[in-house]
Amino acid sequence: MPYAKRSDLPENVRSSLPEKAQDIFKEAFNSAWERYKDPSGRRGDASREETAMKIAWAAVKKKYTKKDGEWVTK
Repeated sequence: MPYAKRSDLPENVRSSLPEKAQDIFKEAFNSAWERYKDPSGRRGDASREETAMKIAWAAVKKKYTKKDGEWVTK
């Protein structure tokens, strides 16, 4: 389901990502949630949530990298 605010994000996202990365995650997830409403647009038998999660993490990884256990800007 879409996330209205940062505090709605999953605990692992809130506890590991900086606030700006959380915003990227939230926006990408919400966009993918809407875009992949129809199962025919998803790969294989991936659920809507699984697809949105993968896209959200990919969006974060475009701007951030994990270094010494922490997410930092590239």
